[in-house]
Amino acid sequence: MDWTSAQSTSASFPLWVRVRFLPWICAIVFLIVTSGCAHYPINQPLRQSPPQVEYRAKNFKHVGKDDDLLVMLTFSGGGTRAAAFSYGVLEALRDTEISIRGRKKCMLDEVDWISGVSGGSFTAAYYGLFGDRIFEDFESRFLKKNIQGELIRGILFNPVNWAKLSSPYYDRSDLAADYYDKQVFDHGTFGDILARGGAMIVINATDMVHGTRFSFIQDPFDAICSDLGSFSVARACAASSAVPVVLSPLTLRNYAGKCGFQLPPGLAEAMQPPRDVTSRRFDLANNMLPFLDSQKKPYIHLVDGGVADNLGLRAVLERVTLMGDPWTTLKYANLESARKIVFVVANAETEVDTKWDRIETNPPFGVKLASYSSIAIERYNTDTVALLSESFNRWADEIRKGRCGSSKITTEPGSCGDIEFYLVEVKFDALDDEAERHYFKQLPTSFVLKPEEVDKLRDAARRILTKSKEFQRLVNDLQ
Repeated sequence: MDWTSAQSTSASFPLWVRVRFLPWICAIVFLIVTSGCAHYPINQPLRQSPPQVEYRAKNFKHVGKDDDLLVMLTFSGGGTRAAAFSYGVLEALRDTEISIRGRKKCMLDEVDWISGVSGGSFTAAYYGLFGDRIFEDFESRFLKKNIQGELIRGILFNPVNWAKLSSPYYDRSDLAADYYDKQVFDHGTFGDILARGGAMIVINATDMVHGTRFSFIQDPFDAICSDLGSFSVARACAASSAVPVVLSPLTLRNYAGKCGFQLPPGLAEAMQPPRDVTSRRFDLANNMLPFLDSQKKPYIHLVDGGVADNLGLRAVLERVTLMGDPWTTLKYANLESARKIVFVVANAETEVDTKWDRIETNPPFGVKLASYSSIAIERYNTDTVALLSESFNRWADEIRKGRCGSSKITTEPGSCGDIEFYLVEVKFDALDDEAERHYFKQLPTSFVLKPEEVDKLRDAARRILTKSKEFQRLVNDLQ
């Protein structure tokens, strides 16, 4: 159609029609133009280091918690399945009554620290922001809501989002983060978690370029001269659950070198070449080097935390390694009085599909992709748990030496050498029924499950935790 014919066609519409729809046409054009310039929210720079709001372990006061008991939870990735499973762990801890120094309380009130990955990060973050409110509305706001469907509808049927997504600076994970911010987390920030004074929450993602774990705590934000206190919890969870290919990376600005940040002496020392060229501490410390140069790395693109660590346990292991030993780590966090150190690991693991062992034809691409990721995650999970368990005896000796100094080391209750570790694994393999294990491992890792599936996951987590011999040992020792 040429311009002349277009004019004649336009003129054929009655005047009242053109007048009536003109505001709508103008509004749509305005939305397209303005939304097409959409940009992800930029993490705020630090003017000076350290920041006024320091989201660090040592600044969580642990009010009302027993100094002798340190309880740490880790929630694995796995979509709503992982979120529901970890929620069941919180329910079981809430319902477990313990007695400390003659005072009865629930185990959940003693939780000091929670590390979350992907799906598990949502449960951790919600509890960190709202505490026991999680038992009132987390099911309706997240677990039993079709989050995946809501996001898809937002992409397919909302013209404003079409325009936003046309911007090169705004993608699917940014859209998801905006949804979580409004519909799940009520615009909560890490500063809000710190101000509430409950458990410290660590959300974990993965640097897309270097493959290193990136935790949302102030220490790495110091290195990039950015303020975590004002950072959206929703964006951290969106980064932690940004499954490669399915969702886009989430981007941070790197302002390194602009706030006067100085490497802590221990970290600077760890970066020096060791005598042992295989030093794990040296390797971990030097993983930070790219982040310290904002000229070479002005942007940090984050993807699913499960790529680097699907359990959230490496946040502890690597922290202890970087600090040099567990005693130094405890002192830094003002937790040197701890005598019982508890790890509860909620692992919403998947199951490898073995049917392809019996089929000659080449498996389709989707099956191969799922298999590659499942195998890598499962093997890495096994190694991580084994590494933690094998570290306990060495850590106990190092804590005794640090606490007792030149005094005689004894392990009597209340003495300087009194230290005990507990590792409680909450995983589907603990279920006796093979069909039940298979059922849970085959549930999808998307962000939508049937309400009855959510309830079954919660119940399974409660049963597994309460029947755990290691958990029963802990409860008995506390009595």
